Amino acid sequence: MAVAELGDKTQLSILLLSSKTKKHLYLLVGVVLAFLIVDGIAIAAGSWVSSIIPLRMVKILSGIMFIVFGLVMLIRKEKEDEPKKFYNNPFMTGFVLILLAEWGDKTQIASALFATKYNPVLVLFGTLIALTLVSIMAVYFGKFIAERINKKILTKVAAVVFIILGVVFFF
Repeated sequence: MAVAELGDKTQLSILLLSSKTKKHLYLLVGVVLAFLIVDGIAIAAGSWVSSIIPLRMVKILSGIMFIVFGLVMLIRKEKEDEPKKFYNNPFMTGFVLILLAEWGDKTQIASALFATKYNPVLVLFGTLIALTLVSIMAVYFGKFIAERINKKILTKVAAVVFIILGVVFFF
């Protein structure tokens, strides 16, 4: 699972979100909780995951969410002396974004398929461990980038990437 998730839109999103907050643990907990719910449902449903929720509708909602996050980042002006508030709650931001983005993702589908052949509880634990480790790497890489790149440039780049990812969901 970890290898499949490297470079994925989900990990790119976590990296970008982590570059916009100092509350990395809150972000990570929100992300892991979203993975638990999405992959837990997929594993519980086995190979029928795609029949639970219309995949096209989830992809459209995910795309809209990414575009909205990107636009908010572009439009929102932060004052230099004001403490950074990343949408006021990095836990909720990470949770909602990952919850929507992971529906129908290759790792979710792979988890569901593994659960049809192997012990579902072990598949869930293995999936969560792999996704958590990759997410920790994304959070710390985002933190590393945020410390070395101009905040205004980073915000604009992150906003554009979110908008592009949102548009990709429509195809």
